Amino acid sequence: MITAIVADRGQVTIPKTLRDRMGIRPATVLSFSVKDGALIAVKAVKEDPVSYVLGCLKTSRSSDAWMAELRGKP
Repeated sequence: MITAIVADRGQVTIPKTLRDRMGIRPATVLSFSVKDGALIAVKAVKEDPVSYVLGCLKTSRSSDAWMAELRGKP
């Protein structure tokens, strides 16, 4: 078990071994919750860039038709 001390301002330094293991870098956003008395920190998932633009192109053309044109196929 790895431990850390809570500072006067409520800050905790996440030990380097855990930061490396979880891919936590500067500016990583963490979401906190409590479950059964345990504090849980989870990396916040960024919005999927495809979902962000999905449906913004107003057309009746299928993605297969777009890909065929891009690939130079009739």
